[in-house]
Amino acid sequence: MPEGIDTATMEGRAMFGMLSVLAELQRELIVANTNDGLASARARGRVGGRRPKLTEDQAALAQRLYDEREKTVQQIADMFSVPRSTVYGHLDKTKTVPRQPKKTKVTKS
Repeated sequence: MPEGIDTATMEGRAMFGMLSVLAELQRELIVANTNDGLASARARGRVGGRRPKLTEDQAALAQRLYDEREKTVQQIADMFSVPRSTVYGHLDKTKTVPRQPKKTKVTKS
């Protein structure tokens, strides 16, 4: 132990136990204060987290372009200057069908 507490003795174990109780109390106070602060912010109408990169209109356009297969995900991402993962994050997971390769017509020559 860097503090010089000898846990082999009765006094050392008692001191270690008291320090652990104080550390646990401090942690619980931090958690309680954090939760109180978050509840207070919510009551004022504040929400946590990052703001979405795409507006609702942009997300709707991305969804339409994706569903109609007009553009690839990379092309949609390039349109809005965001990574592909951002486009996937804004797609509606309940309505979006995984994209399959386009069927190409084979013509015999």
